[in-house]
Amino acid sequence: MFDNIAPAYDRLNHTLSLNIDRIWRRRAVRIVARLHPRRVLDMATGTGDLALMMARRIPGAHIKGVDLSEGMLEVARRKIAARGLEERVTLEVGDAETAVAAPGAVDVVTVAFGVRNFGDLEQGLAELSRALRAGGQIVILEFSTPTMPVFGRLYDWYSHRVLPRIGGWLSRDRRAYDYLPRSVDEFPQPEEFLKILAAAGFRNCRARSQSFGIAQIYTAEKC
Repeated sequence: MFDNIAPAYDRLNHTLSLNIDRIWRRRAVRIVARLHPRRVLDMATGTGDLALMMARRIPGAHIKGVDLSEGMLEVARRKIAARGLEERVTLEVGDAETAVAAPGAVDVVTVAFGVRNFGDLEQGLAELSRALRAGGQIVILEFSTPTMPVFGRLYDWYSHRVLPRIGGWLSRDRRAYDYLPRSVDEFPQPEEFLKILAAAGFRNCRARSQSFGIAQIYTAEKC
């Protein structure tokens, strides 16, 4: 599914979010930059938007992007080459539930719009915790369901009725954009996800609401 929509993925993300997704990524990168990491693991890197943004804004950091979709990674490779960042950003096919880095090998783990796609959420988070050094941090940007009554109903209508039609038409894969709102609906609400992070070996778990709850930036420190 992700291989099929890879060529149109960036354009659709920016169009369907009215470019708000760029703002959310910039906020996540600012959080990472304050940690001054040298080694970053960007899980579910997709087409590499977050990895590239971190490479440009965090001097000296090396970012390893990992994703299951070869189609997405091919788009990411072209973007990395176009910006001359091949030495700063490397890519690898893999998933969160299997070893993608040696224990304690990275300073920061990031995941942008991918944690809800983990086949086994608890196992994936535990594996990411294992990859972090002691005191390292995880920064997760993910969609959530707005709880404000009027805005929540408006967003529900847009995400379940409008987004699948536009996304399916432009990408020629309707099922991918039917899957998106369904996966957001099924993902734990922020309070519950913070508990899952804590159970996976993290402390100081925090959620920062974005755009009236459309997304959250989660941060936590490895115990």
